[in-house]
Amino acid sequence: MASGHRFHPTILREYDIRGIVGETLSPADARVIGRSFATIVRRTGGRRICVGRDGRLSSPELARAVIEGVRAAGVDVVSLGLGPTPMTYFAVHELDTDGGIQVTGSHNPPSHNGFKMMLGKASFFGEGIRELGRMAEAGDWAAGEGRIEEVELLDRYVDRLVRDYHGTRPLDVVWDAGNGAAGPAMAALARRLPGRHHCLFAEVDGRFPNHHPDPTEPHNLEALIAAVEARGAELGIAFDGDGDRIGVVDGRGRIIWGDQLLMILAADLLARHPGATIIADVKASQTLFDEIARLGGRPLMWKTGHSLIKAKMVETGAPLSGEMSGHIFYKDGFYGHDDALYVAVRLLDILARGQRTLAEIRDSMPTTFSTPEVRFDCPEERKFAAVAELARQLARDGAEVDTTDGVRVRTADGWWLLRASNTQAVLVARAEARSAEGLERLKAELRDRLRSVGIEPPASF
Repeated sequence: MASGHRFHPTILREYDIRGIVGETLSPADARVIGRSFATIVRRTGGRRICVGRDGRLSSPELARAVIEGVRAAGVDVVSLGLGPTPMTYFAVHELDTDGGIQVTGSHNPPSHNGFKMMLGKASFFGEGIRELGRMAEAGDWAAGEGRIEEVELLDRYVDRLVRDYHGTRPLDVVWDAGNGAAGPAMAALARRLPGRHHCLFAEVDGRFPNHHPDPTEPHNLEALIAAVEARGAELGIAFDGDGDRIGVVDGRGRIIWGDQLLMILAADLLARHPGATIIADVKASQTLFDEIARLGGRPLMWKTGHSLIKAKMVETGAPLSGEMSGHIFYKDGFYGHDDALYVAVRLLDILARGQRTLAEIRDSMPTTFSTPEVRFDCPEERKFAAVAELARQLARDGAEVDTTDGVRVRTADGWWLLRASNTQAVLVARAEARSAEGLERLKAELRDRLRSVGIEPPASF
């Protein structure tokens, strides 16, 4: 058995592998990740893996190292080159490979990078990633000499995206890739759709010179909002660095948050699939769960995390699910993974088959008063313990609590949430009320509860 390899303890995450290039993540790590993952694939009867990469400056070198590792385990590589993460997911289905690895830092800073993986047609996460770490440390690898084949898949990918567009009303749309890996596919998609389309920052540039590609941060949408308003467009669509999360703004420059977007998509789906289960994460608005139920669907609140949601979709057969973070998953007509470009097509299709603008749909939604998702530092060894202490305290006090993922507490005013991040040394809080005064009461209760377990609340609360 070969001598083992020990990763930096911070890079093996719950949903993927991520680190800082040159500090916690190196090409040597990438090679071992490729060989360890390929060994797992080989031992489950597989022989071919797709490998793609995003546009970060470090991604070509890391992708070469991953490919070397995969081949050293005797597994063949289908090299996809540059593209969004969902294109690699698509490739696993389209080319019927036994898994996939995307080299990507997602929405993290330019100095970061990492890996997202599929084993067979399912997400590879959690215990699978922990097993990969144990295998690397033991040097427990298969050996061989895999082949490599390069495949250009962009045109086939865009063909698949546009296949589900049936709209008739012409739309005026602004698109923003933020210089991330979705740019070329976004531009090709915009050329294929009817209506008027204007693309921002479609050129891939791993320095992200215009703004950071994270559409959950409002300041990253300022250029998109300005372009929508200047053109009088009906909506704007933004993508994160690797194209698996979507951000949307309406013609009045308002952000359509992930749960609001899911409300629009759910209404369309439930009209065709009455009674379907629709999943959303614990950070989503109560108005979403109530609306799914009102429309005859079965709302299911589940844990935050794209891999966890995908696994729950497989378990329940849900045709649609989503997260506040902009990960939206379609099994209805698609593969069940998070593809923001595909979600954009489905949203535009809904709008272009109807007569209401996105702003008019937004105006019809219930009014709530809520905080954004507030993330604040908490030591890794303390974060889960603090939430567990709070859960016990709330149970003693007879509070109405959902402990699916952290604690989500319902009161007469609305609800508040506290959960520990699975990927960072932070706690995550959110609150939503029916009135501004109610929101202040919820925030005050959360502040008091945090202090009761020795945690200083964030300044924004």
